[in-house]
Amino acid sequence: MTDPDAVAAEMRRRDRVAEWLGIVLEEIAPGRARMTMRVRPEMVNTHGVCHGGLIFTLADTAFGYACNSHNLNTVAAGASIEFIAPARLGDALTAVAQERALTGRTGVYDVEVTDGQGRRIALFRGKSHRISGTVVPVEGGASPQE
Repeated sequence: MTDPDAVAAEMRRRDRVAEWLGIVLEEIAPGRARMTMRVRPEMVNTHGVCHGGLIFTLADTAFGYACNSHNLNTVAAGASIEFIAPARLGDALTAVAQERALTGRTGVYDVEVTDGQGRRIALFRGKSHRISGTVVPVEGGASPQE
């Protein structure tokens, strides 16, 4: 099995959006990822709160890292989000993605987004679909668990 840290390093190398938004990987393990993002002035909408699309992007990024942590190329098949409370300028947001089910080529992941005080900001559910290949090449070219 490929180390999730090696998978995360390869994903980060190619993930320009996370870099642009300042999303930082704090932890990765099989089926799990924790990422953070600070709300900057350009992320605040006309109501003075963090744009929901950026909260979705943080959650979706954590979901993507959790899905791919097994080193099997995996994409989103669908996702939804519920916004619970506003995130404000300067807030340090944390998204924790957790695998809930993984059967064959499909999975279900929940992501909770909280602020620096631990207040729940959003709940995200993603459905994943495994495609061919691996994130990090595997010796001999074979995909793990295929």
